Amino acid sequence: MDYHLLGLILSFLFNGTKVLAGYPIWWSLALGQQYSSLGSQPILCGSIPGLVPKQLRFCRNYIEIMPSVAEGVKLGIQECQHQFRGRRWNCTTIDDSLAIFGPVLDKATRESAFVHAIASAGVAFAVTRSCAEGTSTICGCDSHHKGPPGDGWKWGGCSEDADFGVLVSREFADARENRPDARSAMNRHNNEAGRTTILDHMHLKCKCHGLSGSCEVKTCWWAQPDFRAIGDYLKDKYDSASEMVVEKHRESRGWVETLRAKYAVFKPPTERDLVYYENSPNFCEPNPETGSFGTRDRTCNVTSHGIDGCDLLCCGRGHNTRTEKRKEKCHCIFHWCCYVSCQECTRVYDVHTCK
Repeated sequence: MDYHLLGLILSFLFNGTKVLAGYPIWWSLALGQQYSSLGSQPILCGSIPGLVPKQLRFCRNYIEIMPSVAEGVKLGIQECQHQFRGRRWNCTTIDDSLAIFGPVLDKATRESAFVHAIASAGVAFAVTRSCAEGTSTICGCDSHHKGPPGDGWKWGGCSEDADFGVLVSREFADARENRPDARSAMNRHNNEAGRTTILDHMHLKCKCHGLSGSCEVKTCWWAQPDFRAIGDYLKDKYDSASEMVVEKHRESRGWVETLRAKYAVFKPPTERDLVYYENSPNFCEPNPETGSFGTRDRTCNVTSHGIDGCDLLCCGRGHNTRTEKRKEKCHCIFHWCCYVSCQECTRVYDVHTCK
């Protein structure tokens, strides 16, 4: 992979190559196996398309961590696809298009809110982890945790500096979200909600030291959770996202759009909640205008009554059933010491797909 692909990845997260109604869409990216060699070639910030001056300066000042920024985008996409694997919209990506999700994120929907939040969290997470692993000379461990800790343990190891990772995500992701319109306000809010999730889930991780596994001395450090925990949390926030309405106000700089909770009877959203103001399509049928791929031929769970079940996922069209033979390891035996031997069995499964 060369630096141009990294530029496309960064454009995917922070700029966009597509303009609708004068609004720059974030998400454009070229996907492929090139991810495996991310950062293997020199990065030329001036060659990254679409960077605004603030982003360009940041790239030049922190060029060592730009591969981690791109890796965070990849992490966010993968988590999105895991969280929505059983939904009508399953975070499908388009390999041969710069608009990786197609038009689905053009609207200010729940799906847009989640993708912005998980990608911003992914960048903060990846940069923080990279700094703790010592891959950059401009960042490292968090040195703020000093002094007397709790009883029975002492500070040790490398506390992950999530504040720095959040700073990187904020400086890049929000650099283009300075328009006085509702979509910029929504994007900024959801970006910050994703980053706040990282800070809220920091926890103490400890290791015992002593003879024969005793815990005579215990050292602890601040660590991020598994990114799956971040994805699970933001998925819950997606399910309970707050619907907003757009209000216009006249200020000295002109008309400014802000967001207000649509339903006063509900608790107003906090900085940790996701917000949106446009309804999602049902994603049942293919629609190139909305970016829906439909659910035909999707595998469904015939025993589930949830959204992944054949009734809901197939949108009432019914489903087909076929049998499928799979070779699996079976009758495994542990031999002392120390290996496992298995036989190979062929098993038949029923596979259900939407009509």
